Amino acid sequence: MTNVRWNGRMATGFALTELTARYARAVDRREAATLAALFDTDATFVLPPALTGTGAASELRGNVVLAAAVVDAVSHLQSTRHVVHQQVIDVDGSTASGETYCTAHHVYASRNGCRDNRIALCYHDHYVLGDAGWTFSRRELIVDFSEDVPVTVPD
Repeated sequence: MTNVRWNGRMATGFALTELTARYARAVDRREAATLAALFDTDATFVLPPALTGTGAASELRGNVVLAAAVVDAVSHLQSTRHVVHQQVIDVDGSTASGETYCTAHHVYASRNGCRDNRIALCYHDHYVLGDAGWTFSRRELIVDFSEDVPVTVPD
């Protein structure tokens, strides 16, 4: 592999890793406009039955709609922290697909203090390269497991 091809592949990998990190930060900061900008205008976001509460997966379509829904879904929580782990990406020209591992910390108040609903999840992602750079064209969230534990939140 030539240095030019390798450098291009590294730059694409970095851009997609940064896109994923910006998604996590936008969710944690509840920034719907920032979140919407990370998705293609007609993007799809798939939520698993474990999070919809309906027993069926749910698809959200359109970057503004899905961004508002994601922010709304975490708005009742005291705080969130989405920690991005490894990512495997396959690039094919101006499109790419990948799998991203994440641990989502959802901190909420309970009768006995604060608790953290920790969710081990993975995203099956599809990306598209446009004039403004890489964006998500499809993001499917898959819950692997979760645990609910007490936590201490400083004042």
